[in-house]
Amino acid sequence: MLRRTLRQHAAGVTVITVPGPAGFTATSFTSVSLDPALVSFCLGTTASTAEAVRRADRFAVHVLGAENTALARQFARSGIDRFDGVPWTAAEDGLPLLDGVPAWLTARPTLLRQIGDHLLVVGEVDDGAAPGGDAPGSALVHHDGGFVTTRQLDRPGR
Repeated sequence: MLRRTLRQHAAGVTVITVPGPAGFTATSFTSVSLDPALVSFCLGTTASTAEAVRRADRFAVHVLGAENTALARQFARSGIDRFDGVPWTAAEDGLPLLDGVPAWLTARPTLLRQIGDHLLVVGEVDDGAAPGGDAPGSALVHHDGGFVTTRQLDRPGR
């Protein structure tokens, strides 16, 4: 019942990476606080990347756009080298930063807690960029079991 109900909840798609390199597609990313700047995500405790996330002293969140659908699919697959053919650079500490995404941020974990069958990770943001600037494209969203894109209905004053 819960899974069927939550299929109707649209969620932004991200790829989260940690040194190793390791990474996975996530729709559980959210902002927690602006002051201090905190973000969070959840990951299944049995996921292939769970141990790498537990050990990581930093993580990156890559916000995906409609043009990143193949990237989202690749990082959602199990049993493959998710970084194969993906352009990325390593930060000084080995943190993978993916190329060609609309926005990214890096954070240091401040809380890791098992909640049910998932690991909740909260991190304090230490860097970020939106290479696409203020001209946003279509966001990549997960809804009803598949990837969809957004269309702006209105744009309130900024």
